[in-house]
Amino acid sequence: MLPPLRIGQHVSETPVVLAPMAGVTNTAFRRLCREQGDGFFVAEMVTSRALVERNDVSLRIVSFEDYEQPRSAQVYGVDPATVGAAVSIIAGEDRADHIDLNFGCPVPKVTRKGGGAALPWKKELYTRIVDAAVRAASPHHVPVTVKMRMGIDDDHMTYLEAGKIAEDLGVSAVALHARTAAQHYSGQARWDAIKNLKEHVTTIPVLGNGDIWSAEDALNMVAHTGCDGVVVGRGCQGRPWLFADLTAAFAGRDERVTPGLGYVAETIYRHGEYLVEFFGDEGRGLRDLRKHMAWYLKGYAVGGEARQALALVDSLADLRRKLDELDHDAPYPGEAAEGQRGRAGSPKRPILPYGWLDSRELSDEFRITLQEAELSVSGG
Repeated sequence: MLPPLRIGQHVSETPVVLAPMAGVTNTAFRRLCREQGDGFFVAEMVTSRALVERNDVSLRIVSFEDYEQPRSAQVYGVDPATVGAAVSIIAGEDRADHIDLNFGCPVPKVTRKGGGAALPWKKELYTRIVDAAVRAASPHHVPVTVKMRMGIDDDHMTYLEAGKIAEDLGVSAVALHARTAAQHYSGQARWDAIKNLKEHVTTIPVLGNGDIWSAEDALNMVAHTGCDGVVVGRGCQGRPWLFADLTAAFAGRDERVTPGLGYVAETIYRHGEYLVEFFGDEGRGLRDLRKHMAWYLKGYAVGGEARQALALVDSLADLRRKLDELDHDAPYPGEAAEGQRGRAGSPKRPILPYGWLDSRELSDEFRITLQEAELSVSGG
């Protein structure tokens, strides 16, 4: 259906990228997804400041297992020098094979300081950050990609300009979440924007992101936009087998995974085992698994009492016992298990620094404000 996706020297036969999601795409979840199909599987976002400070949590996020090839990391930052230094650490210490830059985060704690989806509005700053990352990664032959949103809101679109700047500076691909920061995750992704970006950026892959809940959605996005691949986020929450569907679909095959409750239960247990191994702490691993339960069980005939019990598991033995109480012969529920995952929420007025939209230039005052946007924690 599409040629293999090439990011720098790395190639995936299936043109699919797992989007970094805070608290979700750790090693354990990426392992589940890799077992199902091909693609690029991106770790949780880390902040450039935390990496430069060699924060233990951040360094752990950009530590990969031997079977993870290629290794993909995502960096967030608002200061060109700090982003460049962080990229130098990742590339120079051989911590990842591919680095993605986050310019799409719509979270208020980021945008209120001018970071994330707000940052491309300041054209010079955006240009300097991308340039610093590419220059830092190039000596180590590590490709850099950019993920962004359409803009801050409908009156302040930046994606066409930002995509072209990234292309000219030597990034290896650009990905567009076809929503504005104001949309957050609400409403429909506007795939026409991906089509426009594909027509504007012509020498590197353009990837589409937004409302891919099934393999058919991915094929429809490609057909509608002409994009070179897709980025999957919330659509695979509680459904790592979506990558098996995507691998089959892009190979032109019709088979799809339609798991009964027994298959889902075994996947949940394996996820729990992987989390315990990742954290090195059974209690912490099982606490992390709890948030996945509602996603895994979406649409299945599991009573409220059983759901509540599974959301409180505290050991692998407890997990095994509660999963064994489910009806493992229950079939795939069809449409009830499909569709949107996670919370869409509602549109939100972007929280920005005072006067941020008054000019595309960066004042001295805003330069100080941006330093404060360099969060010292990762995965946000």
